[in-house]
Amino acid sequence: MQTAPLKRGAAEGVALVTEELMDGKTGYGIIGCGGIGRVHARAVSNTPDVELIAVSDIVHEKADKLAHEFGARCAYAEYRDLLARDDIQIVSICTPSGTHADVGIDAARAGKHVLTEKPIDITLPKVDRLIDVCNEQNVRLACILQRRTLDVWQLVKRTIDVGKLGRMVLASAYLKYCRSQDYYDSGGGWRGTWALDGGGALMIQGIHMVDILQWIMGPVDLVLGFAEHLVRDIEVEDTAVASIRFRSGALGTVEAATSVVPGMEHRMEFHGEHGTIRVEGENIVEWHVPGEDLATAIAQVECAEDRMSPDPEGISPRGHQIQIADLVSAVREDREPMVTGAEARKAVELILAIYESARTGVGVAPGASFARGVQAT
Repeated sequence: MQTAPLKRGAAEGVALVTEELMDGKTGYGIIGCGGIGRVHARAVSNTPDVELIAVSDIVHEKADKLAHEFGARCAYAEYRDLLARDDIQIVSICTPSGTHADVGIDAARAGKHVLTEKPIDITLPKVDRLIDVCNEQNVRLACILQRRTLDVWQLVKRTIDVGKLGRMVLASAYLKYCRSQDYYDSGGGWRGTWALDGGGALMIQGIHMVDILQWIMGPVDLVLGFAEHLVRDIEVEDTAVASIRFRSGALGTVEAATSVVPGMEHRMEFHGEHGTIRVEGENIVEWHVPGEDLATAIAQVECAEDRMSPDPEGISPRGHQIQIADLVSAVREDREPMVTGAEARKAVELILAIYESARTGVGVAPGASFARGVQAT
């Protein structure tokens, strides 16, 4: 989409465009114009009845570039200038993870509905403050956990929820990715830090499938974990394992890494007293469910394009688009979005418990109050 050159203020890179939205579209803003901000911009541009009004990044050249590419009216260096616009109703927050709550709180106080990238933030006090302020300001809060939108995980959850596997016995998540040292070094000093990333292989890459694990299997009572940085020069873990006891009595395991060469598709396994489901990437490879067969299961799911790409900037916008469209509908219909702040909190809670167990060497109940690599503010 071609746009006119953006006019920028002398100091702040502000485009001086004030025309009103037409055709009843929802005005949208994006804060943070790195790789994941571009995914959000692609998703917004593909969502009917939504217009990307403005983008913001502290490096205003990034904001200018994204605005031109996706037809935004304005590019800002200061995100509060974006929040001051009355033609923006919803904002995506694509800044470093440890800033999500702070920026989200500012957005909520400006009357904007909020969609954060994962994780919703990196400490439970900050997550809870964001949830509380959004409630106080009567704005909707959602978080990108786009794998929940995929047919394959919807099918697995329905199958287990209705009891087709009987009592659940064991669930395992193998999340063996590769992120090079160059990947961490390219973040401008924030990637791989406790202060802004909040963790490594679990918090940043593995959180999607940790979320799927707890979403399908239910609450966790206890974890025992180990987490180390073994080959990457970073503060946080590049390799982690954990044993899990679910509230249902089932047991589970998680292996997460960004240190594996070459990186592999994630693999999820669910075992009940009557059968087994195994998924590699988003492809069902075993469907041992009473009265059903593998071909029937595969026929129920679309060919998934939203894979965990070896290139962290090669993510499909499909799941993001579904969640953005859902949040727009939730605002218009005055309902909760599909992944609320409270839902997004659960994966963070579980990952922080694994980190605390790794730090102390003892089992930890998720949700307990504890110190870790970075203190909440």
